[in-house]
Amino acid sequence: MTDADTATATATTDTGGSGTAGGRTGAATRPTRPGPLTGLLAVAVPLLVVVAVTTDRFLTVDNARAIVASAAFVGITAIGATLVMIAGSAVSLATSQTATVVAMVFLATQRLGLATAVLIAIACGVALSAAQGAAVGFGQANPIVLTIAAGFAIGGAATWFSGGTPVYPANRAFELLNATPLGLPLAVYVLLVVTVLAQWTLRRTTAGRQMYLIGENRAAAHAAGLPVGRVIVIAWAFFGACTGLTGMFLASFNTSATVNLGGTLTLDAIAAVLVGGTAIAGGRGSALHTLGGAVLISVISDVLLLRGYSTGVQTLVKGALVLAVVVIVHLRSTRGAR
Repeated sequence: MTDADTATATATTDTGGSGTAGGRTGAATRPTRPGPLTGLLAVAVPLLVVVAVTTDRFLTVDNARAIVASAAFVGITAIGATLVMIAGSAVSLATSQTATVVAMVFLATQRLGLATAVLIAIACGVALSAAQGAAVGFGQANPIVLTIAAGFAIGGAATWFSGGTPVYPANRAFELLNATPLGLPLAVYVLLVVTVLAQWTLRRTTAGRQMYLIGENRAAAHAAGLPVGRVIVIAWAFFGACTGLTGMFLASFNTSATVNLGGTLTLDAIAAVLVGGTAIAGGRGSALHTLGGAVLISVISDVLLLRGYSTGVQTLVKGALVLAVVVIVHLRSTRGAR
């Protein structure tokens, strides 16, 4: 057993087992009562199903493909954001800007070859996010304030890089990312691989288990000797790789990149993670549940789009959903503290 494994085991004992990491034996033997969030979904999902099946063109193969494609764009980013939130870093408000910059870099480097452009783009996403993770993990920066500032800085860099005009590729090699094996977009398969990788990391690796412990009680994790800063940087680096993948797929799908390419990706990813049940304060969550949250968010957007609602209404509904989840979680934590 390594020193890190020993520290993890010690912290697990100190925090009462932290069943969120897969080891809360007491919880496994106690009957669990559905929480308020489960109740909200139990009401919202059947209602959404009724609205969806009564919506014209919803039950078509083409629409199903559109939903899974949309879920892939949001889901890949949301899976990465899940690790960040589990590790106690709340959310990143610079997601859209990071994806936009990666998309521009990806298209601008097409002349170097597709493989090289992919590596550069992912490295760009990892570097931008890991730098923020280092400030949070080692410098204990407030992640909300930090990512707001990072969003402005990265967005400004994107405008400077592009001159405010669309970035076009030098060749069409990027179209490989628009392939549809077995009728589904390549991004869907990438989403599934990323989900499995994230879930395996969280449940089967030392760093993953330490993310739960750090998110649940950062002070206790420090006291137990866990490498808090390093683990938080790992979570953010994984998030950056996921955001980089999303940026490349967005660039390939749109065949160009503008400063507004990221759109509502930040809000959509946060909504998917929260609806999936990940605790915004950290210490609890699952990549598989986030996958379900991404699909639910995509279905909501699709239904609203088919019913003719504007982008503003779609954003309003998703914002209201996020607000409801945050309020429910806050009330539950407040009640639990009494």
